[in-house]
Amino acid sequence: MMVACLVLFASCGEYQKALKSPDPNYKFDFAKRAFEQKRYVQAYTLLKDVVTQLKGSDKAEESMYLLGLSHYENKEYPDAAAYFKAYYQRYPKGKYAELARYYAGYAYYLDSPEAQLDQSETVKAIEELQGFLDYFPRSDKVTLAQNAIFELQDKLTLKELQNAQLYYNLGTYMGNNYESAIITARNAIKEYPYSKYKEELEMLVLKSRYQEANLSVDERKAERFRDVIDEYYSFINNYPDSPRRQEADNIFKIAQRYAGE
Repeated sequence: MMVACLVLFASCGEYQKALKSPDPNYKFDFAKRAFEQKRYVQAYTLLKDVVTQLKGSDKAEESMYLLGLSHYENKEYPDAAAYFKAYYQRYPKGKYAELARYYAGYAYYLDSPEAQLDQSETVKAIEELQGFLDYFPRSDKVTLAQNAIFELQDKLTLKELQNAQLYYNLGTYMGNNYESAIITARNAIKEYPYSKYKEELEMLVLKSRYQEANLSVDERKAERFRDVIDEYYSFINNYPDSPRRQEADNIFKIAQRYAGE
């Protein structure tokens, strides 16, 4: 225990010495050692001091990249993404450009919140990861980036599904929210045609069409229920073994009676 305390004290003393040093090379070397020892806060604190001073030197690129990586390893993802972007913008053909582009996107991916929250970081993550794929299509991290994009797109689709479901739940409160549910769901299907939530979105369209038809004036009921039947056939053609098949079949039987079929 005593030895550990002495080592820690010595380490803190060296860090304070590095902080006060006017020599950027000394600070950089200490920051590298701190990073290797997983003392990431010490590493990026020192690197922020020297990254501008080292500009134009043989350590400039590495200091900028290591600054981003220190924040990344410390799970400070927005800061990490900002420094990785600064790196590849300053050094587009640099030694770490491939990794910087990848980690910029992956940092945003790791910072992406739950679907019900604001999805700005999710959009940024997709843009950055797609940029990485465009620039480095043969990278060994392509599969990781693609899988992350698929997951992020599913999150955006879930956000739209939740919005569409909210419209559906509101029903006729202050207007025809069923039509808003249909528009929102169809836009999501068009934007993300391979999402795992596509079936739920299509079922929501069918249910919304049914509710619209059910609430229609008598003169339009037959026409509206024929639209429901069209949606039903579209749904079962796409998902013949859907766990929602019974619900869809029940809607179809009611629609047949009103449509005169």
